[in-house]
Amino acid sequence: MTRWILSRPEALTESEQLQLKGVLADCPELKALAGHVRSFAQILTERQGERLPEWLDAVRRDDLPSLHTLAAGIDRDRDAVIAGLTLSWSPGVVEGHVNRIKMLKRQMFGRAGFALLRKRVPLSS
Repeated sequence: MTRWILSRPEALTESEQLQLKGVLADCPELKALAGHVRSFAQILTERQGERLPEWLDAVRRDDLPSLHTLAAGIDRDRDAVIAGLTLSWSPGVVEGHVNRIKMLKRQMFGRAGFALLRKRVPLSS
């Protein structure tokens, strides 16, 4: 069931689509959840961060406590989330360098000091 909700509708077989429709027809809460999940996926994949406040309001109107928790977490850092979903650049390269440096630091833990780490970081790139 989770896979059906998280998959693109066109990726499901006819049988799976019919079964999902049947289940969603029997459970209004699950139907609302599926709608919110799919609209959030669309916001993510199409980089439509400007639609996030409208999505958060729609989630709060339904009685879905697990999504309310997600919405509250997103709301705490709303501007950053909207920027991440809207802007074309990514901090991925910087995060990759930070991870590499942390890995080197963990490998050397207890063996050497900062001086060796300073020499080793430029040599590892």
